Amino acid sequence: MVLQNRRKTSLTLDAEALDLAKELGLNVSAVAEAALVKAVAAARSEKWLAENADAFTAQSDWHERNGHPLADIIVAPGGSSWKS
Repeated sequence: MVLQNRRKTSLTLDAEALDLAKELGLNVSAVAEAALVKAVAAARSEKWLAENADAFTAQSDWHERNGHPLADIIVAPGGSSWKS
């Protein structure tokens, strides 16, 4: 992670967890930052999926009505085709 553009903040954490982390030599700031980055990525992904849900549904509906446009050339891992 790039060290520029850093900002101090204050967190309220469980005292026992914080004491154990310090006892084990964990960098609490690094752990919190990694968890925050992971949570932001998950939230962005969920938001994107929700924003595009209608498009996914429309595409799925189209495929059900018309079949997959590349079904003749797509081969599944076992050598079988997508065609029924």
